[in-house]
Amino acid sequence: MNQLTMRPIRVGITMGDPAGIGPEIITKALTDHSHYEGMIPVIYGDPLVFKETLARTKTSLQLRVIKDPLSAQGLHGTLEIVPTTQVNSTPELGQVNPKAGEMAVQAIGAAIHAALRGEIDAINTAPINKEAVRTAGYHYPGHTEMLAELFSASHVITMFVVGNLRVFFLTRHHPLKDAIELLTVDRVYEGIRQSIQYLVELGFAHPILAVAALNPHAGENGLIGSEEQEILIPAIKKAQHDGLSVEGPIPADAVFYQARMGRYHGVLSLYHDQGHIATKTLDFNGTVSVTLGLPVIRTSVDHGTAFDIAGQGIADAHGQSEALRVAKELTLLKLSRI
Repeated sequence: MNQLTMRPIRVGITMGDPAGIGPEIITKALTDHSHYEGMIPVIYGDPLVFKETLARTKTSLQLRVIKDPLSAQGLHGTLEIVPTTQVNSTPELGQVNPKAGEMAVQAIGAAIHAALRGEIDAINTAPINKEAVRTAGYHYPGHTEMLAELFSASHVITMFVVGNLRVFFLTRHHPLKDAIELLTVDRVYEGIRQSIQYLVELGFAHPILAVAALNPHAGENGLIGSEEQEILIPAIKKAQHDGLSVEGPIPADAVFYQARMGRYHGVLSLYHDQGHIATKTLDFNGTVSVTLGLPVIRTSVDHGTAFDIAGQGIADAHGQSEALRVAKELTLLKLSRI
């Protein structure tokens, strides 16, 4: 293990949409002293938003405004924030608002620039509202696409972590019809190769990947759809020929359970809901989204802004705590391999 892993990991936490529950779950999560053990949390966002959040939640944390993450002390009981906006009034809670969308994007952009300067080691993002971001004038369909563009990353992949289940996504924010049309032998092969590569980078010496089937019963040899025969099996055989440990296609109603029980180190999901349903059913609030292929690890809760409960003080911060824990653990693994 090199000297980088001997110092605390600095994790930049973006506040998300200030009209949602992001600031609340960040505040609640950081009441846990374990997040200050070997880690320095640094918030990117608006100080007034967090001042009001602390008052609303009656949380006994002190807000400390800092100029950059290198100024952070990482003391439990203190929320250290790098201002990315400084508004005179906060957006109305629970409402789509272009002002809130702009504030969320500014926080993300500041964290990305800090990561590029080497000032933070990982990024943890609170939920944004896609409509608010769009009405603020940005074209990004989600966090992943925004991070990839601003980091100039050509190949990124999403991995979900819940317990020991790891799920990669071949496609994400596409209508189901389009996601199926995007399936090609080359694309599936590349998804297999990237997933195994990232598992190795995360510390698995000889990972075994499973590919989820598209059709019921993995197509029944072409009786229930042809995609397995024409696309998935050729891609898997090509990967196996190249020395990659991959199995499938395995029916989607079995493969995630098998991976959770330890048979596979990861599963390649073919489309958004295929993997989301499996992980969220297992632990809705505890599922962590990880973006791989960026210069730093990025984690996030896998739920939205929850406008319906924003400001009520009842948001569950379990997922936010898990996202911070995973950010630290994966960053340590990544740095130990440098």
